[in-house]
Amino acid sequence: MLLAKLFPDSSRSFLARAINQGAVRVDGVVAKASLKLRAAAMVVFTVPQPPRAGPVAEEIPLTFLHVDDAIAVVDKPAGMVVHPAKGNWQGTLAGALKWHLQPHGDPASGQAASGLSTAGGPTRPGIVHRLDRDTSGVIVVARTETAHQALARQFACRSVVKTYLAITQGQPRFDADEIDLPIGIHPYQREKMAVRRDHSTSREAVTRYEVLERFRAAALVRVTPRTGRTHQIRVHLAAVGAPVLCDGLYSGRTVIEPSFVGLPPGPPILQRQALHAASLELDHPVAGDRRRFEAPFPADMDAMLAALRNAGPGRE
Repeated sequence: MLLAKLFPDSSRSFLARAINQGAVRVDGVVAKASLKLRAAAMVVFTVPQPPRAGPVAEEIPLTFLHVDDAIAVVDKPAGMVVHPAKGNWQGTLAGALKWHLQPHGDPASGQAASGLSTAGGPTRPGIVHRLDRDTSGVIVVARTETAHQALARQFACRSVVKTYLAITQGQPRFDADEIDLPIGIHPYQREKMAVRRDHSTSREAVTRYEVLERFRAAALVRVTPRTGRTHQIRVHLAAVGAPVLCDGLYSGRTVIEPSFVGLPPGPPILQRQALHAASLELDHPVAGDRRRFEAPFPADMDAMLAALRNAGPGRE
């Protein structure tokens, strides 16, 4: 292999991945590893960025709902990114987990230190699923490879029951319904998803909801997604005319001022999307029994509900 001779310090697997990713062009055409070079061929190799190392352990407080040798369950706060990505290399749940759960964690924390699974790659230690940055609530983490594989299978076959609580801007028309609309990449805004039929990026998406309480300009809704698409709940609720309150991407609001509920000027009531992962029900990957983990309703959403209740009930 020509590249192996030219780059002796690089592994063959690294070079093979680079070729498969289109990093090699021969006479201006993307080349395959099996291509036989002819004399005088022009070979251009764009050296890929090396894979980024895993997150640095950071001493960030976490609320653990459960910890054992196989899994950990965390009540993730709003504003915390789950794993490192472009623009968010620090302050992540993954970095905090390394501090608390790997051997170099704080011995005084009282947490077990058997480590975190590596099945998700170096930047995602223990991460099996994710929540959006501004969504609070229950997230389960794998501490061993066996646990990771068992949990991943449950998410893949949809046996994990995820329940969310959302405050919506406006109200769903029905008291309970199932939204069955495919979701794909937004045609114009890269950071958004959208309901899209017959598009290459579209995937089946099903969300069930039940209205628990109605207000003059909002509703409290229990949501159970049957699939796990990116931004699924946020896209589906927006599609039925009741986007998640204070969701900058889909509701048009990034802050809820007192005037929203008819109060005089004052500090903002809410400054993040009103979406909370309230519970997660799954089979323990080692013990095998069915377990349900719940995260308490967060204070900022509770304050929003109190303000809405004081403004009085209603149906739009």
